[in-house]
Amino acid sequence: MEINDLTPAEEQVWRAFPLGESVGFRTAEDEDVALGRDWGPERTVRAEVLRALLLNGPQEAGEIASLSLEGARISGRLDLQYATIDHPVRLRYCYFDEVPRFYACRLRELNFGDSVLPGLTAHAMRVDGVLRMTRSRFHGVVRLAGAKISGSLFMESAEIIAPDAEEPVLQLNQAAVGDDLRASGLRTHGQIRLSGASVAGSVNLNTAHLSNPGDSTVDAEVLVVEGNFLLREARVDGWIGLRGARIAGRLDLSYSTLSNPGGPVLLASSTTMGELWLRQSPPMQGGLVLRSAQIDVLLLEPEALPEQVFLTSLSYTSLIPHEPAERRLTMLERDGDGYVPHAYEELAAAYRRVGDDYAARNVQLAKQRRLRGTLRWYYRIWGYAQDTTVGYGFRPLRACTWLLSLLAIGSLAYGLHQPPALKPSEAPHFNPVFYTLDLLLPVISFGQEEAFAPEGWYQYLSYALIITGWILATTVVTGVTRSVSRQ
Repeated sequence: MEINDLTPAEEQVWRAFPLGESVGFRTAEDEDVALGRDWGPERTVRAEVLRALLLNGPQEAGEIASLSLEGARISGRLDLQYATIDHPVRLRYCYFDEVPRFYACRLRELNFGDSVLPGLTAHAMRVDGVLRMTRSRFHGVVRLAGAKISGSLFMESAEIIAPDAEEPVLQLNQAAVGDDLRASGLRTHGQIRLSGASVAGSVNLNTAHLSNPGDSTVDAEVLVVEGNFLLREARVDGWIGLRGARIAGRLDLSYSTLSNPGGPVLLASSTTMGELWLRQSPPMQGGLVLRSAQIDVLLLEPEALPEQVFLTSLSYTSLIPHEPAERRLTMLERDGDGYVPHAYEELAAAYRRVGDDYAARNVQLAKQRRLRGTLRWYYRIWGYAQDTTVGYGFRPLRACTWLLSLLAIGSLAYGLHQPPALKPSEAPHFNPVFYTLDLLLPVISFGQEEAFAPEGWYQYLSYALIITGWILATTVVTGVTRSVSRQ
C-alpha cells in the first residue's frame, strides 16, 4: 500500500507507526465511543491500512515501531489470522465496524481498552505479553478458546452482550493465562466458558454481574487456578459450574448474591481447593453441590446456606467460624441426598480436631437419631430405648440417673415389704439397697437375689428391674464400644 492512497487520518497513523508514536482523535475525555459509527472520515481508518502497517509497515532505524491509536473508527474487518506481529498493538477508545479476526495470530501485546466492538474472533491466539480489554464493550461473542497469554488478561469493567448468541458469550475454554485473569466489574449476559483453562495467577471477578438466568453463567469444569478465584461483592443470576476444578488458593464468594431458583447455584463436585469462603452473604437461592469435593479450610457461615445442599463424600480439614453443633447440623439436615453418614463423621472430626469433644458428641448423637428414622419400626423402638436411657452412649450420666431412680424405688418398695427368704436358716441379713442392686446389675452379685423371692406385684417389680438393668447395661456397653471404635 502506498502513502498516496491514504486519507489524511490514515497518513497520520502511517507516519507515527515507525516512530512508535501515539495518534489520538478523541475530542473529549467523556466522549461516548458507542457513537463511533457516526464519526466522519477525519477520524476513520480502514482496517486494511492497519493490516498493511502491522504486516509490512515502514521501519525507522533506531526506533521501535508500534501501532498506538485512540478515538478512531475502524472500518472494514481487521483480519490478522495466522499472522505474526512483532509490534505492540494498542487500539484504545476505538469503534470497530466489523468483528476483528485474530485466529491463530501471534502478537507481542494487544490492547482494546475502552473500545466498542461487535465481537472478537481470536481462537488459538498467542500473546507474548498482556491482553487488555479493560472497559471494552462487546456486542457479540468474544472467542478466545485455546488462546495462550504469557502475561495477564485484563477485562476490568468490560461488558459483553450478545442477546442472539447460541454459544457462550466469552469463550476461554482450553486457554492458558500466564499470570492473572483480572475481570473485576465484568458484565456479561450469557455464559462464560472456562472449561479446561489454566491460570497461573488468580482469577478476579469481584463486583462482577454475570447473568444467564436458569442456565450456566460460568462453565469452568476442570479449570486450574494456581492462585485464588475471587467472586466477592458480585451478583450471579444462573449457576456456576466448577466440577473437577483445582483452585490452589481460595474460592471467595463473600458478600455476593448468587441466585438460580429451582436448580444448583454452585456446582463444585469433585473440586479440590485450598479454601472456600461463604460469608457475609444473603442465603443462596438454589442448591449448593459439594459432592466429593476436597477442601482444606471451609469458611461457611450458616446464614449463607441455601435451603438445599449436597455433601456426599465432601471432605474438609477445618470448618470456621467455630459454631455450636446445633447451628452446623442444620446444614446436614438440608442435604438433598437424605441421610449421609459421612457428612456427620466429617463434621464430628472437624470439631475433634479443634478439641471440642462436646460438640463432636452432639454431632454423633444427631447422626444416630437421623439413622433411626431410616430403620424399620422394631429397630426404631430399640433406638428410642438407647436414646432415652443413655443418649446412644453419648450421655452416660443418664444411666446413673436411671440407676439411682430405680435404686430408690426398689429400695423403698422392698424396705417396706421384705420378700421372704428361700432358706431362712441360710439366708443373709436382708438389705433392700443391695437386693435392688442385685436385680439391676446383671453381672455383679451381692448374694441377695438368690436368697429372697418376692411375691405378688413385688415379683413383677423385680422382673422390671432386671429387664431395665439389662437394657441400661447393654446401651452403656454399646455406647462405650462406639466411642472406642471412633478413636
